[in-house]
Amino acid sequence: MTAMTSNQPYLLRAFYEWIVDNDLTPYIVVDATNDLVEVPQEFVKDGQIVLNVSPSACVNFSLDIEGLSFQARFSGQPRRLSMPCEAVMAIYARENGAGTVFATEEDIARAQQERQHDESGSPQQPSGPTSIEEADTAVDGNDAPVPPKKGKPTLKVIK
Repeated sequence: MTAMTSNQPYLLRAFYEWIVDNDLTPYIVVDATNDLVEVPQEFVKDGQIVLNVSPSACVNFSLDIEGLSFQARFSGQPRRLSMPCEAVMAIYARENGAGTVFATEEDIARAQQERQHDESGSPQQPSGPTSIEEADTAVDGNDAPVPPKKGKPTLKVIK
């Protein structure tokens, strides 16, 4: 079987465009512990940062196969941010939580191992949440998202 490139950059772009086309605010959860991530470290909590990537919040937005980059203001100061696509753990609409959580490389490796064990007759272990409805995140009183705890990213729609 031929190895394929990651589908995450394509899915990330599709979800971003879908959220923006529906006049909602796209937020991303980024793994700030990744060495290639350039974000303001003073806003990182538990190794993660939540960023508003709406067209009104950032300038020079670029999203391609390699990663995404843009300029945004933090405490009134313009900053240049960049990250590889694999560092984006989730993308969702702030208003309703619609979006997706991306699998990590460890999740993919575990799924491949489970598939191999399943083919050999071993029982399959259930994996973590695979949809936005199964995940959870906290939102504070200002409707500003709070990054989820370390570990597998999760989102929760709060009504």
